[in-house]
Amino acid sequence: MPPMEGMPPPLPFFATAAKGTEGALRDELREMGLPDVRADRGGVHFGGDWTDGWRACLHSRVALRVLAQVSRFPAPDERALYGGVRSVDWRPFLTPDRTLAVSAVCRDSHLTHTGFLAQKTKDAVVDQMRGRLGARPDVDRKDPDVSLFLHLRQDVATLYLDLAGESLHRRGWRTDGGEAPLKETLAAAILRLSGWDRQSPLQDPLCGSGTIPIEADLWARNVAPGLFRPRFGFERWACHGESARALMAVLRDQARQAIRPTGPMVQGTDRDPAAIERARTHARQAESRATFQVAELADLRPLSPPGFVVANPPYGARLQGDASLQEDLDRLGDRLPGHTIVLLLGSPDLRLRRRPDRWLALFNGDIACRLVIYRPGAP
Repeated sequence: MPPMEGMPPPLPFFATAAKGTEGALRDELREMGLPDVRADRGGVHFGGDWTDGWRACLHSRVALRVLAQVSRFPAPDERALYGGVRSVDWRPFLTPDRTLAVSAVCRDSHLTHTGFLAQKTKDAVVDQMRGRLGARPDVDRKDPDVSLFLHLRQDVATLYLDLAGESLHRRGWRTDGGEAPLKETLAAAILRLSGWDRQSPLQDPLCGSGTIPIEADLWARNVAPGLFRPRFGFERWACHGESARALMAVLRDQARQAIRPTGPMVQGTDRDPAAIERARTHARQAESRATFQVAELADLRPLSPPGFVVANPPYGARLQGDASLQEDLDRLGDRLPGHTIVLLLGSPDLRLRRRPDRWLALFNGDIACRLVIYRPGAP
């Protein structure tokens, strides 16, 4: 039985990711057993049926959104765009009592105004619905039942349905991120790119509201990040009926049964007592076993056995670091023999005298950063 009655077979999926994390997402989706996984600029393509898209929403820690391609057609002008969108049968997804939102991007095309593209796409959808059903869905840009995304490049339009709904970085357990929260998806990518084996102890000595330690603990214990969300975007589509709800309940139950009761020692420390209180609150809400305490970076002691130190030090565009930060970071390698040290550095002024044995370019929002990795024994 197909998971959603009346559904056309999906065309390829595309999971979006923060710039620089595409490789981490590719590896994650391959580990999930999804077919035809291929990294690209801004995300990762994969194949499969609709339930594979559901699984990506439920289990991916790195993806921001999961998009299902529903149509692709030439759109050199507005008439072709309108006609191509209207040729898609939207009834499996939309009804007049559901809401809709459309966003668009374009590149190297004759049509260049993204607002116009979104408006024209919306017009084609609602005109088709009115013509076939006698009524049209309303637009809700804040909390739509169905989200459409139009990508126009070199006069070729690709239409996607957003399975996630709101961004997948919104896990559901963080209520107060503090001054400069790190997105959960970026924290998950950093942990994967660090080479952490999910068995060695891990500490974040600049943990802020606790995102890195909580994500580390949940990953180590195989807690699916989507379990904290009451529903995804696709669960609001017209075709998501009784059999689909039953199948999704099975997928969620399987995810819960796969949770490991214990994991390695994961700890966060910070000099700010208010930040530690936020981190503890988030850990409780996430049912995380990560622990948190107030401590200075200069007081960090070796882990036993030696493990990973992963941190996102403050930097000028988001937070103002204190004058001793550079000195304290420089001392980490000397004080933590045998440890792997991983830092997300967003300030060109923040440089360690020790050369990393690996570094990657990542983006924290619109801030260009370097993920630097110091292995034990690196020069």
